[in-house]
Amino acid sequence: MASDEERLPLADVRVLELGQLLAGPFCGQLLADFGAELIKLEDPRAGDPMRVWGREKPHGLSLWWPIIARNKKSATCNLRTPEGQDLVRRLVATADVLVENFRPGTLERWGLGPEELFAINPRLIVTRVTGFGQDGPYAPRAGFGSIGEAMGGIRYVTGEPDRPPSRAGVSLGDSLAGTFAALGTLIALHARERTGRGQVVDAAIYEAVLAFMESLLPEWELAGYQRERTGSVLPNVAPSNIYPTRDGELVLIAANQDSVFRRLATAMDQPALADDARFATHSARGAHMAELDALIADWTATKDAHALLSLLHDSGVPAGRIYRARDMFVDPHFAAREAIVRLVHPELGSFPMQNVVPRLSATPGRLRHVGPKLGEHNDYVYRELLGLSRKELEELASRGVV
Repeated sequence: MASDEERLPLADVRVLELGQLLAGPFCGQLLADFGAELIKLEDPRAGDPMRVWGREKPHGLSLWWPIIARNKKSATCNLRTPEGQDLVRRLVATADVLVENFRPGTLERWGLGPEELFAINPRLIVTRVTGFGQDGPYAPRAGFGSIGEAMGGIRYVTGEPDRPPSRAGVSLGDSLAGTFAALGTLIALHARERTGRGQVVDAAIYEAVLAFMESLLPEWELAGYQRERTGSVLPNVAPSNIYPTRDGELVLIAANQDSVFRRLATAMDQPALADDARFATHSARGAHMAELDALIADWTATKDAHALLSLLHDSGVPAGRIYRARDMFVDPHFAAREAIVRLVHPELGSFPMQNVVPRLSATPGRLRHVGPKLGEHNDYVYRELLGLSRKELEELASRGVV
């Protein structure tokens, strides 16, 4: 009978992760969540910088690393040495995917470019995550997620109109690029079933952000419209905003569809609003957004959040409280769907984190362990997979190769 590990949908896929920080490792996290055997190769001296990132560090430990490296194996390897590069080549012969997010040309300088790797393993998928892609005039530039957010368009339209562009409270560009890289990897694995050959997956952060920018481009070229920062609303989409409550909570109400707005007006005991010429249609509500938002805010401010949400939900009006982490931990829906799960951290004990997304009915992903210690799986990778003797491994360690 197959073990739990073997039943995971990507259990037959071995991934080498050579990247660090966020974009490449987030791609690796997504693949590992669904069972890929992910071997992360880290610098022997300090490992991935994510091991020490994060604002809060209980007992001096990163709270970010256990999530971004969950389900992964850690082996140390100095990629800047000929011996380390040779170890990568030997591992490539056993792998299905190699994920990296170095600046373009770095692998090639190490003799580990795609053509060299394909000569070893023609079925290999080489997934490359960078700021600007593998070609074009900006390819050689250093590219962080924040720069991709700026050039991909999301930063300009984020924030209040009277202030400089803002940012999301998370590393949006890196996560988007990692998500698209994982999607491209899975597509390439599927194509390999027909062609028998691997290929390069080229994921650029700025393009991942650009892909999320809806109709930004034709709005400018065909309609001469420049999207601007609009705070908590979208222009001409109303009502869809954050409203105050009597007990100081913030509730988001989205009732911009005609039939839904009529239900909101009824819930407000002001059904005539749905037939008022200012609010009867989508376009009219957009033109009178500020006036409508003021009416709704005056109403919501008379009710406590719990009572307001109960009324809206019973009326079929989409609405929800603005959640912080503490709200997620006590929400019954989060609990029922196990959106938050707990793993055991060797030093911190019970460790909460977000569950695998998306949910598959027959072959779901599963979290097995938090991010590993540096070099925790050296024996498995180098002795079991590559057949090195203990003495050979000790010699490589003494020279700083592993």
